[in-house]
Amino acid sequence: MSASRRSGTTDELGPDEPERDGGPEGPGGSDLLAALLDGMDAALCAFDADGVLTHWNREAERILGWTAAEAVGRHGLAGWAVRTADAEEVEGRLMSAMQAPGRQVNEFALLTKDGGRVLVRTQSAAVRGPDGKPAGVYCAFSEVHAQIDLERSIALSEALFEDASWGVVLVDADLRPAVVNAHAARALGTGRTSVLGRPLGELLAQGVEELEAALTHVLAEGAPPAPAEIWVSVRTPEGHLRRCWRSGFLRLASPLTEEPVPLGVGWLFQDVTEAKQIEQEASLLRFRAQQLHRAARAAAECEDPRDAATVHLDFALAGFADHALVDRVVGGSLNDPDGTPAAAVRLVRVAATPTGAPGPSLLTGAAGLPVRYGEGHPALQCVERVGSVRASIGAVPPEQAREWARARQWPQDAVHALCAVLRSRGRTLGVVTFLRGAGRSPFERSDSIYAEDVAVRIAAALDLAAEAGEKP
Repeated sequence: MSASRRSGTTDELGPDEPERDGGPEGPGGSDLLAALLDGMDAALCAFDADGVLTHWNREAERILGWTAAEAVGRHGLAGWAVRTADAEEVEGRLMSAMQAPGRQVNEFALLTKDGGRVLVRTQSAAVRGPDGKPAGVYCAFSEVHAQIDLERSIALSEALFEDASWGVVLVDADLRPAVVNAHAARALGTGRTSVLGRPLGELLAQGVEELEAALTHVLAEGAPPAPAEIWVSVRTPEGHLRRCWRSGFLRLASPLTEEPVPLGVGWLFQDVTEAKQIEQEASLLRFRAQQLHRAARAAAECEDPRDAATVHLDFALAGFADHALVDRVVGGSLNDPDGTPAAAVRLVRVAATPTGAPGPSLLTGAAGLPVRYGEGHPALQCVERVGSVRASIGAVPPEQAREWARARQWPQDAVHALCAVLRSRGRTLGVVTFLRGAGRSPFERSDSIYAEDVAVRIAAALDLAAEAGEKP
């Protein structure tokens, strides 16, 4: 603690400083200066022009162990704070700051009261008197490792916001970006300054709720134990771009308060969209391969080849479509469909999934009545082209979508269709149609490949049924 000169003792402001009346250096001015010096995070000492120590604050006492009463008034540092052999060089470099402009930075090994040595980094500068002439030197110092830690923290912060290969965003307590690095700005499709202070909903079309929930959780509970993968849609001039960001979160608290006060959240993310898509595609391929294998094993146990066809149909539906239909060419097959007008082709329904409650596919078409497909129907196009055909109604009102499905003789909830031709022994036997409702995405090229694999197995089963003399 600082000792008050008014109590008859000498404090760390110097042994012979006169008291002054009025202003900040009036009564209590020395105490105020002592309190300010003691509150500093850096150790501080000062020398007069003769090299006598005049100031010594609490941080200097903490680092070296010497109290202000033991330090103030000593001439130089030799023999107590610096080894005698090193004292001349150390004191010379410190006192040379009186004649040098600006601050000088040095590193010295100082002695602690218990005999240990501490490597410190010092910043020293001249103290000017009222006449402008050097009146002494002040020296601020800290342990080198603490200074290096600080410099590393600053360097890390600057590197993250300039050169990092992943996005870094500081989000304030209102969940608005406060600082954004270049990588994050590019990922968000905007500039580093234009994104600041804007709600996340203006930057992201989808995924905002999940992201804001994560940020709110971090503010309240702290950082999660592992990164989170968040799917978002970024607003771009070309439209919405769907991305997957692997995100880590850190709660930021002020180091200047006794109780942690949340300053916001540090959000670090990396775009893993391509890797996630590859992973999802690989998982989907594995699942579909397993379904084909299970279907083949189950179909091999069917005595009736037509039952085997419905087994393949049922296994194919899992995770792929909501409904499925199998239509057989009237007459059995088309030997050479090329050049055959679609209007001349007639199809009869031989199997279909239930349109109400879920259940196994049912064999139909015992009456042999052709399905009333109109001109240009995707199933007829499939037969004519001997290839897969995809169709979708798109984003339309529900009533219009139901009318579209009814016109094509499909269940009313169908909005996406995929027709695959049934081919066996060089002949076209019919068409299998897979249908999806509004809750699913349209069929893609990879879906067509899977549908064609299923169609090959269904066609082989129907061809075997025809060979065995079964009625189509």
